[in-house]
Amino acid sequence: MSKAAASDFDRAMEELQRLIDEEERVTYSPQVIQESHFPQNLGRMSAPDAFAVVRGWCGDTMEIYLRVDDGRIAQATFMTDGCGPTVACGSKLTSVVQGLSLEEAQQITSDELRTALGGLPEESVHCAQLAVNTLHEALASYQRQSRDGRARAEVARQAGDLMRQGYH
Repeated sequence: MSKAAASDFDRAMEELQRLIDEEERVTYSPQVIQESHFPQNLGRMSAPDAFAVVRGWCGDTMEIYLRVDDGRIAQATFMTDGCGPTVACGSKLTSVVQGLSLEEAQQITSDELRTALGGLPEESVHCAQLAVNTLHEALASYQRQSRDGRARAEVARQAGDLMRQGYH
């Protein structure tokens, strides 16, 4: 490719990126953009006390991992193969729940998550529901294990299996 062609290509890509950024600013709140571009707590957790994997109707998958200490969420992480708003929802939700009691975390709704993100467009509302549903599944998993007396090692084994399989 000649220097002139490369220069034209670079200018075209810069213009395309500018248009994408402009459309993103029109569509999403600053909080959604921040959380999706710079997600917090992204990654699988080794030896979690609880985790859940939920696939949304859109095909996105959300995984949430919890470490619990004395009835409170000491650490929460997430992994997703979803779109920017799904990443933003996982990031914000895992940040919000850290330090909460299990009961407080169970009360979180998708409406509250959307509000914390400064809103979501109608076509992305399901992303908040996916994140909250996954959190609730992880909490239910923890409660079942506590009630059934199953060892933390079983949860760690299952999470390790997921990591080894490269599930997403």
